[in-house]
Amino acid sequence: MSKPFWESKSIVDMTRQEWESLCDGCARCCLIKLEDEDDGSIHYTNVVCDLLNLEICRCTEYETRSKLVPECVVVTTDNLDQLHWMPSTCAYRLLWEGKVLPDWHPLITGDPDSVHLAGISVRGRVYKQHEIDEDELQEYIVNWPE
Repeated sequence: MSKPFWESKSIVDMTRQEWESLCDGCARCCLIKLEDEDDGSIHYTNVVCDLLNLEICRCTEYETRSKLVPECVVVTTDNLDQLHWMPSTCAYRLLWEGKVLPDWHPLITGDPDSVHLAGISVRGRVYKQHEIDEDELQEYIVNWPE
């Protein structure tokens, strides 16, 4: 029996479809993050981009997101080494670091809802950016489960 593509292929050799399927749908990359100016540490909030569909945890404007939201970072193999702020559970980050996918990942379970059932996704736990006062963003810093 052959290994699944994420175990047998280098991340840079994956097809676009394989690459896209690595996304578990947690939407943590859509969280607004704050960087501490003193030490450079990243703090996650429970506030997401307004383009996020809160039910399915997917971008409503995926193909044009970086035009509509210039600060949206499109994850590629060229910038993975710069994305230290990506969640530690992110498949792109895990594979880039030579680690395995977690048991709850949809590619492992075959169930796209497994990320939600495992409590990893932002579903039901976030505010949209337009709902809060940007000056109070620091009040929304939270710790997300790993």
